[in-house]
Amino acid sequence: MFSWLGRTFLACWQPLSRYVRMSKDEEDSSEGENDALMWSRDLDKHSYGEFSFAVVQANEVMEDQSQVETGQNATFVGVYDGHGGPEASKFICDHLFTHLLRLAQENGTINEAVLRNAFSATEDGFLTLVRRTLMIKPLMAAVGSCCLVGVIWEGTLYVANLGDSRAVVGYSFSGNKIKAEQLTRDHNASIEEVRQELRSLHPNDSHIVVLKHGVWRIKGIIQVSRSIGDAYLKRPEFSLDPSFPKFQLPEPLQRPVLRADPSVVTRVLQQSDKFLIFASDGLWEQLSNQQAVEIVHNNPRVGIARRLLKVALTEAAKKREMRYPDLKKVEKGIRRFFHDDISVVVVFIDPEMLEKSSTIPGLSIRGFVDSIGPSKFSIRQGVN
Repeated sequence: MFSWLGRTFLACWQPLSRYVRMSKDEEDSSEGENDALMWSRDLDKHSYGEFSFAVVQANEVMEDQSQVETGQNATFVGVYDGHGGPEASKFICDHLFTHLLRLAQENGTINEAVLRNAFSATEDGFLTLVRRTLMIKPLMAAVGSCCLVGVIWEGTLYVANLGDSRAVVGYSFSGNKIKAEQLTRDHNASIEEVRQELRSLHPNDSHIVVLKHGVWRIKGIIQVSRSIGDAYLKRPEFSLDPSFPKFQLPEPLQRPVLRADPSVVTRVLQQSDKFLIFASDGLWEQLSNQQAVEIVHNNPRVGIARRLLKVALTEAAKKREMRYPDLKKVEKGIRRFFHDDISVVVVFIDPEMLEKSSTIPGLSIRGFVDSIGPSKFSIRQGVN
């Protein structure tokens, strides 16, 4: 028999800065010709305000997956930045939210432990899939994904992260000024703190981080230190044979060199918290946290995620002495030489919505794949 709170939670989910702003000519030109590799939902409602959602593809096969699930008094955002192939990010998109709901029902609440356990169940499920398919598709052992999740429930934000996707809050101060605060920690070997953490966890491994062609990589192979998947860097049973030299370790794996336990942050949302930006690292390679929040703050809500992408792509084009309208003509696959797949979700927080029950219908959206429909769950307070 489920507790009252468990049944209640299950019912919860039903269905710029001057120097980065595009010039007027660039903006007009980009509006006049759509980017065939970009998808967006300009503005939709969630329990605590509105959200804007946009994705752009660069790889031959889209490796980013993303989703938004809304319900009465709850909002879920997931950004999954895959590498080595799309299988891990797709698996996460299909399973993590379901695990979260199951665990929330079993525990009668949502908290940091529930989030961590949802990540763990997703990791275990994907490694089981890798094990089952290893004989026919050995490179599944080298597929992985960063994983960023945000859940707003009853006015509290929970954020869990693996890898270098990022969640940033824009909050107001001194009147109408806006300031960025990064909520997540980047798990990337380019950061000295991460390298020190890896060295302390692997004191007898002098090659745990290696500077290769000017880039710090774990075992000389991968930059992110936490992920779902990348099985060959976690368990000896998934080691790849020498026919795959790209994934050969200098010595046999003695213990996992990557982790799947997320960094988790809890934040009670305040009146000063205006919006949240969830995005894969492709956005943050082009824009700083402060630049991104200023773009959101200084422009209309409608289409703001798409605008963030366009500014980021304009910056990427400038680095190659191009204009964004020219970059749009570059085909997927080749486009990866200019920028990464990028997913962006901007979630606005309206103070009046934090203080009252919402009647917003449940909505389930998956980025880029045109999978839009009613969410399977809804939130109703006071259900006995």
